[in-house]
Amino acid sequence: MSVAAVVVDPEAAGGVRLAKVADPSPGPRQVVVEARHASLNRGDLNDARSGRVPKGAVLGSDVAGVVVRASTDGEGPPVGARVVALTHGAFARRVAVDVDALAEVPDGVDLAEAAALPVAGLAAMQALRAGALEAPVKGARVLITGASGGVGRFAVQLAAYAGAHVIAATSRPDDIRGADQVVTDLAAIDEPVEIVLDTVGGRQLVAAWDLLAPGGNVQCIGWSSGEPATFAPYATVGPAKSLSSFGISAPVGSDLASLVRLLEQGILRVDISWRGPVARIVAAAQAMLGRRLHGKAVLDWTHSTGPRT
Repeated sequence: MSVAAVVVDPEAAGGVRLAKVADPSPGPRQVVVEARHASLNRGDLNDARSGRVPKGAVLGSDVAGVVVRASTDGEGPPVGARVVALTHGAFARRVAVDVDALAEVPDGVDLAEAAALPVAGLAAMQALRAGALEAPVKGARVLITGASGGVGRFAVQLAAYAGAHVIAATSRPDDIRGADQVVTDLAAIDEPVEIVLDTVGGRQLVAAWDLLAPGGNVQCIGWSSGEPATFAPYATVGPAKSLSSFGISAPVGSDLASLVRLLEQGILRVDISWRGPVARIVAAAQAMLGRRLHGKAVLDWTHSTGPRT
């Protein structure tokens, strides 16, 4: 039996195409999810273009849908449960998912919104937690670069909810809600910050490092600028402060559940800027790479029944 999926194809438009792949064969601690929605991330596009996901392999990380096969060892949600998950090869109509990589979604929460949570929401939550090891979030001045991006939007909301003084750096200041200060240039910030969540890299990372207070921390989440970061001589000599590489840490189930609860309570908001059938993934990718999206891109399986040319 086979299912529709988005696979990597360097020769196709956007480096991806719809294809048929084998039905998943779940392990003992996995459930099978019939996907309703998926969320496209810039990292997915990087995976396709860089070769990290090989030709013919299923792309994607974010999926939301309904469990159609429970785990054989009795762990995890039952058949019929609505879930959201972070998993490799998420862009398939049916996906095998580890039971500790998903969270159940209450009936009152839109599955399309839940699909946008895993990569961006988990990155924001875990990076904020990692940065707080150096400086507690409550009352801290937290700088978030690329604040109008997927991770940035969640980071602004989560930092504000945690009691931080939030400074959002973005080229789209009108898009930002919930920050105490919004800047288009880091030169406008006149006081040090304790925590930086950086998704831009390049010159902005260097400027953020210069703003960091002694004992502060920069979490390097992404590098959307594509620019090198060149530090001036002795920029890293002086009072102790730190710059940390970041990657989402597994297992993610409990953090995903926390994000779903915040969404259900209205504390967390999902901004969906692009939505359409999976068959239009190339259009979504082009909009994302062209920086035309002001929020998340969500792909719907309900209107995509198979490969389309």
